[in-house]
Amino acid sequence: MTTPQKLRLVMVGNGMAGVRTLEELLKLAPDLYDITVFGSEPHPNYNRILLSPVLAGEQTLDEIILNPLDWYRDNGITLHTGWTVTQVDRVRRIVHAENGAGEKRTAPYDRLLLATGSNPFILPVPGVELDGVLAYRDIADTQAMIDAATQYRKAVVIGGGLLGLEAANGLMKRGMDVTVVHVAPWLMERQLDKTAGHLLQKSLQDRGMKFLIGAQTQALVGGPQGRVQRIRFKDGSEVAADLVVMAVGIRPNTALAESMRLHCQRGIVVSDTMQSVTDPRIYAVGECASHRGIAYGLVAPLFEQGKVLANHLAQFGIGRYSGSLTSTKLKVTGIDLFSAGDFMGSDDGETEEIVLSDPHEGVYKKLVIRNDQLVGACLYGDTVDGSWYFKLLREGRSVADIRDKLMFGESNIGDVGHEGHSKAASMPDDAEVCGCNGVTKGRICKAIQDKGLFTLDEVRKHTKASASCGSCTGLVEQILMFTAGGDYSATPKKKAICGCTDHSHQDVREAIRLGKLLSLTEVMQAMEWRTPNGCATCRPALNYYLISTWPKEAHDDPQSRYINERSHANIQKDGTYSVIPRMWGGETTADELRRIADAVDKYKIPTVKVTGGQRIDLLGVKKEDLVNVWKDIGMPSGHAYAKALRTVKTCVGSEWCRFGTQDSTQMGKDLERALWRMYAPHKVKLAVSGCPRNCAEAGIKDVGVIGVDSGWEIYIAGNGGIKTEVAQFFVKLKTAQEVLEYSGAFLQLYREEGWYLERTCHYVSRVGMDTVKKRILDDAEGRRALWERLQFSLDGEPDPWFNFEEAKVDTRQFTPVTPGASHA
Repeated sequence: MTTPQKLRLVMVGNGMAGVRTLEELLKLAPDLYDITVFGSEPHPNYNRILLSPVLAGEQTLDEIILNPLDWYRDNGITLHTGWTVTQVDRVRRIVHAENGAGEKRTAPYDRLLLATGSNPFILPVPGVELDGVLAYRDIADTQAMIDAATQYRKAVVIGGGLLGLEAANGLMKRGMDVTVVHVAPWLMERQLDKTAGHLLQKSLQDRGMKFLIGAQTQALVGGPQGRVQRIRFKDGSEVAADLVVMAVGIRPNTALAESMRLHCQRGIVVSDTMQSVTDPRIYAVGECASHRGIAYGLVAPLFEQGKVLANHLAQFGIGRYSGSLTSTKLKVTGIDLFSAGDFMGSDDGETEEIVLSDPHEGVYKKLVIRNDQLVGACLYGDTVDGSWYFKLLREGRSVADIRDKLMFGESNIGDVGHEGHSKAASMPDDAEVCGCNGVTKGRICKAIQDKGLFTLDEVRKHTKASASCGSCTGLVEQILMFTAGGDYSATPKKKAICGCTDHSHQDVREAIRLGKLLSLTEVMQAMEWRTPNGCATCRPALNYYLISTWPKEAHDDPQSRYINERSHANIQKDGTYSVIPRMWGGETTADELRRIADAVDKYKIPTVKVTGGQRIDLLGVKKEDLVNVWKDIGMPSGHAYAKALRTVKTCVGSEWCRFGTQDSTQMGKDLERALWRMYAPHKVKLAVSGCPRNCAEAGIKDVGVIGVDSGWEIYIAGNGGIKTEVAQFFVKLKTAQEVLEYSGAFLQLYREEGWYLERTCHYVSRVGMDTVKKRILDDAEGRRALWERLQFSLDGEPDPWFNFEEAKVDTRQFTPVTPGASHA
């Protein structure tokens, strides 16, 4: 008996709606189709909605991948990334595609799924072709904005809608001066009424965002290098701009469908089964589809479409899509807003409005009722009941019996048959909480309990619940409240180190010190770890706590370090490595430079770059070349990969500079030589400036030293990251030896008391500057003891580039693996 041949399904587009359709299809009929996917981007499926947290630095690109490449392979899906479908022969049923190199490829189909999404709308004004003018739609746009933020200062976002404000917030968090240009009379006019729009504007202005409301863009004006320099408005006024982001709307991407002669009108016109009305073998889903005259741009309706479409592709034929009621939530940290339905109401007397407004507390609620039914809601500042109001909107039930309590939320309706905030506790585990991402209550509870989650952001990260449209946020918060207990809105003072234990970082540090525990096994046994071998979160932390508490006695476990610390080089996104040799205080010699240059030529290292820490970075080193590159360069490890001292940045100081008051270069070299093998809870950076002009930027370092006429000023707990923290003045000293002792004592205090992955600024914020000063400035004996303990810890610490055995470097990892070979 022959096995029937599978049908061939080709999907054009690799976005959220299309891949969700495939996920649903695989649940229903996993063996029905041979599936081929063409995606024009060089990435697997990712959560486009979370690009704004990536732009803001709150998440990474890896964290927003929804379906990694392994998922496609495991499900037998042929994925072509970086390929654009250029033509479809509907008669022969063949898809034609090209990639960026001009190569061509074809794929036959029995069923064709168009999931081509949408294109950003670009204002038709002069200058849109200038460098620095971007849309905001995909990973490439996001990365271009991140790169621009490292070079330029002034950004203008055209469009004060949902996407524009998220872009503006992200750029502002990247350190740019951001102005939002919006032609409408208030922000997010499609999602908020005038009052809520003005509250939102005030909140964003308080954060530093600027606005030009009612301004109409006339032209973008460029400079001599072909990059945008300013924007000109119709009233003749101008504003400077190094970067312009267009966020004024999207249009369904129907170019391919139109070339196939499919009926398109505000999208690819589809029936209730998501089939093209022109060709029943062709389906469309997502932002490119027009259903009953509507092309949806929010994720929840697109996923609803995907379920119906999967039903028909699986040949069940019972699902129908009849449209969606949508809701909106802004993804800007610390700002809560929600809207759904007809929140504007009408002036004809057919609707009634219930309004609660408290401008002082930044809370505004507006409920719109028609014929005793809730038809719209607009919430700002307090959105916990958003999901409940949205449920009432969808159900269309009469609210006459609860009208007097409706404004005060679900928790006040318990005496009339509703469960209020006990609803979350009484829900069954298989009840779906997040419709966008298909997350059940049981999955959320398990993640909270297993991983020790305490905040809404943590739940979003681990489960994706409420991470898409946001309408279930209130319910997720309720689940978090009764599962985790306590205040879920912020990380509590005592938080479990991970899901393997209930013990906090502080609990572990004290247990290791008081019990003189010397190995991971001893810690896990003594503290009754739930997971016998721990996990990737707790093992690096425990290993650091052991070696920092009991140097030369505790057992350092290299396998409990991150990959970079095991390889002693920074792994890059293409799998190669970055090598940064140490240059004391940023100073080098001709001989060192020659050795570096020879290694670059010998090992064909593609990129050589000077770092912000005044060192040289060799990028693109193959792993099998690392040992020999280290050997040929012959310079100490820069520890650029480690939770350790990174650099001591210096200016030239009094030795060369006519303004210098102290020899900052020598001071920097002395500090670096004293501290260079120092592991810490997180990376540590120092800087020494020879005069108050502060050319070495000492004011944003973990320890900053500034030379003055009478000696040195020390500043501590600075941070030059995404959120810049200015270092705080600590003490003024006279001698270089005092600088070494006081700086070393502070860093040893941080090493002994800081929590793993906690920067010095967060450590000082947690314990208080007064406590740090008391331990170091007011206690001379304690200060000297700290400095001595640091010197004891670092004495004899091996250089991992040259002392493989002492540093416990497994050199087998650098041996190329041939097929069939093993390092076992």
